[in-house]
Amino acid sequence: MRIADSALFLFLVAAVLTPGAASAQRKAEPGAFDYYVLSLSWSPAYCARESRAADTEQCTAGKRFGWVVHGLWPQFSDGGYPRSCAPGRTVPKAVVDDMIGTMPDVGLILHEWRTHGTCSGLPATDYFAKVRAATAKVKVPAALSAPKDGLSMPADQVEAQFVEANPGLKPDMIALVCQRRQVSEVRVCLDKDLTPRACGKGVADRCGRTAVLK
Repeated sequence: MRIADSALFLFLVAAVLTPGAASAQRKAEPGAFDYYVLSLSWSPAYCARESRAADTEQCTAGKRFGWVVHGLWPQFSDGGYPRSCAPGRTVPKAVVDDMIGTMPDVGLILHEWRTHGTCSGLPATDYFAKVRAATAKVKVPAALSAPKDGLSMPADQVEAQFVEANPGLKPDMIALVCQRRQVSEVRVCLDKDLTPRACGKGVADRCGRTAVLK
């Protein structure tokens, strides 16, 4: 499957902006981290916001995704995260095919492996199995499972619904990210065994009072 140059550009930009500023990046050996952040991206916000989003498989006309996996990111409890810890070998096509329903763009899958997956200490096959397992652990509230006309929910209610839908998930284990007063991501903090845990330093809500999911 061909990857559009514009899609690759978007994900390289995303590497700088998420999960934190470039200054938060730290060198580390593969596997040397404390916990994971599972980032779920609200596809309508991404596709409406990015000027080149229409070039990606995720935002192709006629497709209406809701929450999609942005990534599963190794993190340090005291702040920061490792990045590009080892040369990333090509992700096997069978793995890409298995992931396309969870991360609906080949460019995103490859970018996440190079930038974050190589820091997990796992081979690509096992890392993406971990991504799927983490995704299965987090239940999306029924009311927010898909885009719909007229949806406009305040950010604090979005977070409350995720907490209510996931027994054991507490407010300090989840963080919302907003851009242009729109909820763009939900980030859930997980131990290496994928049990919800309190988020470390630097993983916190980034939404104003007027931010909404729509």
